[in-house]
Amino acid sequence: MSKFNFLPNQYKNNNTLKINHSYLIDQFSDYKKTFKRIEKIIKKGDYTLGDEVNTFEKKISKRMGSKYTISVGNGTDALYLALIACGIGHGDEVITTPYTFIATVGSISTVGAKPVFVDIKKDYNIDEKKIEKAITKKTKAIMPVHWAGRPCELKKIKDIAKKYNLKIIQDSCHAIDSRYRNKSIISYGDICTFSLHPLKNLNVWGDGGFILTNKKKIADKLFLIRNHGLINRNKCKIFGFNSRLDTIQAAVANYKLEKKLDNITKKRISNAKYLDKRLKNIKEVETVVRSNNLKEVFHLYHINVKERDRNKLKLFLIKNQVDAKIHYPTPIHLQPAAKYLKYKKGDFPVAEKMANTTISLPVHEFINTKNLDYMIRLIKEFYNKS
Repeated sequence: MSKFNFLPNQYKNNNTLKINHSYLIDQFSDYKKTFKRIEKIIKKGDYTLGDEVNTFEKKISKRMGSKYTISVGNGTDALYLALIACGIGHGDEVITTPYTFIATVGSISTVGAKPVFVDIKKDYNIDEKKIEKAITKKTKAIMPVHWAGRPCELKKIKDIAKKYNLKIIQDSCHAIDSRYRNKSIISYGDICTFSLHPLKNLNVWGDGGFILTNKKKIADKLFLIRNHGLINRNKCKIFGFNSRLDTIQAAVANYKLEKKLDNITKKRISNAKYLDKRLKNIKEVETVVRSNNLKEVFHLYHINVKERDRNKLKLFLIKNQVDAKIHYPTPIHLQPAAKYLKYKKGDFPVAEKMANTTISLPVHEFINTKNLDYMIRLIKEFYNKS
């Protein structure tokens, strides 16, 4: 087995604690209901771009308020293909955040464009006030990341994009069901991209993703390039890629969409509010200031503590059976892969500070009030509270 396949050991470790971030076994425990959908696929033989894919695309478009949904192989492909559909490639620049998962920046780099970073605010999202200073003649797009399911300041970003004739490609992989000023986030940009990874709020039994857009020209190109550029079985209009959501995975997504997503969203919001209310009484703990203009869906729930306390608190929580994590300890500009961009430590001080002070607590739909109270009690105990 390749030394780079670290995932099997990670899977074994994920369920060793009583209160986990990973909840895969619980969330798919009713798998037999999905088996009935899959049995129909097997009998029909439509494994690739089948009826369940069409159903999923229609239902997501309706839920998210978009004219078009293009399902793809995974969330990274969604970003990559979105950039290509917007004509972005070698010699272009795309403004984004250094505080994100590797896929955001990796997608920009792999299309041949240059990632240009802008620091974040204390809510983990890109600082829209710093975007204009990063724009050059080579800038073609802004790629904001709705970190943890909290929408960025899209109105201001949209105004900037309009002023400089830039595309907005939103990394929305954490943000299914989120809203900005009571509107769907697709209302504020050219494209939204989503992941269906098993740990996302809406998830499948492997990899999957999808793209939203209201622009026909972009949608038409995406429908082509996700499937080799084929118009039909024998005619290729442009050379494209193979990034199709499997019909079986679409069946899994449809079941979750129809039966589970409403509860998942409501429970995560409820759990986050509960934590917000009780953690604010611990002076050593800082939570994100919430806004009435935003609907956050809490793919992750963060707290910030003193840098000197962070790792000690994390280990204390783990010792007491709570799966505390760090998302993420190293901002992208300090990753080995980003050396060619020639950024250095200190270039993005807020992102670096958040990376050194953040802890993620489990907040998913299988966390109950007893679990929440236990986590709060442990944090108080760590800081000698009674």
